[in-house]
Amino acid sequence: MTKKGIRENAKKLNEAFSWNKGFKEYFAVKATPNPFIMNILKECGCGMDCSSMTELELSDACGFSEKDIMFSSNETPIEEFKFANDLGAIINLDDITHIEYVEEICKKLPETMSARYNPGGFFTMSNGIMDNPGDAKYGMTPDQIIEAFNIMKSKGVKYFGIHAFLASNTVTNEYYPKLAKELFEFAVRIKNECGICVSFINLSGGVGIPYTPDQEPNDIFEIGKGVKKVYDEVLVANGIKDVAIFTELGRYMLAPYGALVTEAIHEKHTHKEYIGVDACAVNLMRPAMYGAYHHLSVLGKEK
Repeated sequence: MTKKGIRENAKKLNEAFSWNKGFKEYFAVKATPNPFIMNILKECGCGMDCSSMTELELSDACGFSEKDIMFSSNETPIEEFKFANDLGAIINLDDITHIEYVEEICKKLPETMSARYNPGGFFTMSNGIMDNPGDAKYGMTPDQIIEAFNIMKSKGVKYFGIHAFLASNTVTNEYYPKLAKELFEFAVRIKNECGICVSFINLSGGVGIPYTPDQEPNDIFEIGKGVKKVYDEVLVANGIKDVAIFTELGRYMLAPYGALVTEAIHEKHTHKEYIGVDACAVNLMRPAMYGAYHHLSVLGKEK
């Protein structure tokens, strides 16, 4: 894995969203929970997106604290909420019932909190890529978030955020702008119904990478422009300004800059032809688990 590539990619991401003064990337630790890489991203100004106690502990060990940590979890053990709060992390609630849960273990709600949005139904883009949020366990309905924010406001929460992850590994410049527009419109509804101007909107992950040679990579600068366009059209036009944009990218931040290098050590000729290598599913589990495609290059025979 090349440090140079990681740093250059993080720089491009920050430049693409430099129009938003509060922009911050929270690297999805689950993608590569490696302290060495986490520290490289820390040098690039990234925070950490955590979803478990282990990821919180790793982030703490690497010197991340307070608003540099976003804790997005579901079916969360109570001690994990407590530890996240002790670190000063932003807690992103997956369910309205977790308000009471957090208040019980933390004695009071933090001043800054977030809620995970799930609109239900299908999420479709013009190129046919879609996902099915209505079939996912994550997040609250829009009406539940309205209710949750009113409760949280009455209990002393001052700064609010909304978060959504509606499609995975999209290779299109359309995903973030379309998601952003939906979240921005919901932020306007929150303002009108709760009297709350959200402080940040978290677009989460979903910006993917090309796995096959024929795919064109995403253009992060076009994506940034697309998000800015709907930011101005929806938020600014409705008098909502200074909303920070957050992202929680994982594979986009690292995958193009690493490779599994393995050596062919055996040939086997039975009902099929096999080449045995000195790597296995422990080193790269995705193809064995669900048939994910990973392109192979033979050194010296790339063509």
